[in-house]
Amino acid sequence: MAVAEEKTSPETSEKSWQGIVLQTLKRNDIRLVPYVPDRVLTTLIKNLHADPFFTTFPTAREEEAVGIVAGAWMGGMRSAVLMQTSGFATLANVLASLAIPYQIPLIMFVSERGTLGEFNYGQSLVCRTMRPVLDSLAMEHHTATRLDEFEFIVDRSIKQAITTQAPVALILSPLLTGGKVFDK
Repeated sequence: MAVAEEKTSPETSEKSWQGIVLQTLKRNDIRLVPYVPDRVLTTLIKNLHADPFFTTFPTAREEEAVGIVAGAWMGGMRSAVLMQTSGFATLANVLASLAIPYQIPLIMFVSERGTLGEFNYGQSLVCRTMRPVLDSLAMEHHTATRLDEFEFIVDRSIKQAITTQAPVALILSPLLTGGKVFDK
């Protein structure tokens, strides 16, 4: 069974990367989580839906989710977005014209595809260009690869984004999540 598809129980959920995200979002009062569906994020998404603390729902596109988060921030609510690497390819304009200049503390969790056995060239291309795009926008980003560092990275990134009112991308490496399992 793939790491992303593991069932979580109350005993193990806080020790999984998904449990860490859920608990860290709660600790930082992030209640709204729009997302674009993704296989790697499935367990996290199900856990967010199951927890009455959160309001979470799918969006058609990543730009839509970013717009929702921007509006929520302007209305006084903290939010985060969940997406896959390929969806990041559509975000340069909304980041450069909305999130960054209007100082929206956009917190993006991006499940990384395009590396470590990827079969889809399009995914690989977006993966190779994502970090240079973030750098060119001077946008903070961290690639999480290890569970023992993950909670610190997520918590501090959220706090920095809110304090500095600047977006942050948390890239969830397959080394952390187990990645997408490619069926034969």
